[in-house]
Amino acid sequence: MTAEESQAAAIPVLEETLRVDKTVAEADRVFIRTSVLERTEYADIELHSGEAIIERVPLDLLVDAPPAIRQEGDTIIVPVVEEIMVVEKRLLLKEEIHIRRQQVVQHIRQPVRLRSEEVSLERQSPLSSNNITPKED
Repeated sequence: MTAEESQAAAIPVLEETLRVDKTVAEADRVFIRTSVLERTEYADIELHSGEAIIERVPLDLLVDAPPAIRQEGDTIIVPVVEEIMVVEKRLLLKEEIHIRRQQVVQHIRQPVRLRSEEVSLERQSPLSSNNITPKED
């Protein structure tokens, strides 16, 4: 086959592709309306209220046992008790402690280590090359 024949024998290859598109379209319209209806009703209610009047009555009485809560007429009486301590003090001399001072002198001999340091100075100067040394201070 020649080059011209091979070109004539070429078969084109085709490809199909799918393309999907969407569009928004108005089909129907729905209108919604709301309204509020009001009505008045009356309720018959009987209300009872009361108040407490609290009065503190100081007594300061000594009692042997706590009194019970009691009611006199329309008054409820609640006793309030407090324990108190009764203390009696007396002094009792139990003992005495006697302290005397006495001086005692003792002579003792105790060995003690003492230390000291000695310092010696040696100076070198350029004169030392001539074998001349200066005196120590």
